[in-house]
Amino acid sequence: MATNRQKLNYMVQYREQLDWGFAALADQTRRGILEHLGAGDASISELAEMFRMTLTGMKKHIQVLESAQLVTTHKAGRVRYCSLGPRRLDAETAWIENYRQMLEMRLDRLGDFLEQTKGQMS
Repeated sequence: MATNRQKLNYMVQYREQLDWGFAALADQTRRGILEHLGAGDASISELAEMFRMTLTGMKKHIQVLESAQLVTTHKAGRVRYCSLGPRRLDAETAWIENYRQMLEMRLDRLGDFLEQTKGQMS
């Protein structure tokens, strides 16, 4: 059985994972990189050229994606290649779904209230 300390530690790690994932996805370029890598691996140089940015700028984007475990890199000779990482955004998807359900419930309650009070406001 998990202790309160273990549960708290898990929640902190879960929140950090969400923060890293959402931070990585917050940038349009990083989302574009992930979409491109979905079709196949690419070198950092190829990605920099594709997104019309400096090699240094692309390396910074890749570092953020690597920190979130959304991208992995490997070196072959003098070239560093990127591929999709092991993480599949399950925690972020679950959070978004929970948030969506909460909003749906609130809207349903509002709809019920408006239906019950129809005609009483006149």
